[in-house]
Amino acid sequence: MRNMFIRPLMFAALAAMAACVQTVSPTGPSGGGGNMPAPSREPIIVGDRGGNVMAAIQRRNELARSGRPVEVRGYCGSACTLYITLPNACLGPRATVGFHAPRIPGTTIIPQGVDNIMGSYYRNGIKRRWDAEWKHSLEIQKITAREYVRLDPQTRLCAN
Repeated sequence: MRNMFIRPLMFAALAAMAACVQTVSPTGPSGGGGNMPAPSREPIIVGDRGGNVMAAIQRRNELARSGRPVEVRGYCGSACTLYITLPNACLGPRATVGFHAPRIPGTTIIPQGVDNIMGSYYRNGIKRRWDAEWKHSLEIQKITAREYVRLDPQTRLCAN
């Protein structure tokens, strides 16, 4: 009975948050121009256990707009995996990547639609594995950076 009320509320809240998130095309940010200073070429290093999907999408858009290289290194799990397909990103060759079903923190409730939002950022074999296996798993499924690239050859490995 409780789920009957929670799911529609969660879906509505996530949909409202998604509507507020600015998206960036795979070729980079759109709009503007003007006389903006050239971005730093220092790479931004990312890697973490994940977290809120909508917050990760906002961070992804910020990383894309930065114009700086993004290096995904160390452990990158859950929502962090959304950064790997950025056009300005590479994956550290010794990185470990982890996937699991998105869920409401502290519960086993998988909010409707969030798996599809996450899946929209994946490509090739990663997308197929996400749809077939990982988005249904409450347990983290880890793969190496090299396995990730084997499943998604569009992903670049970082130097070192």
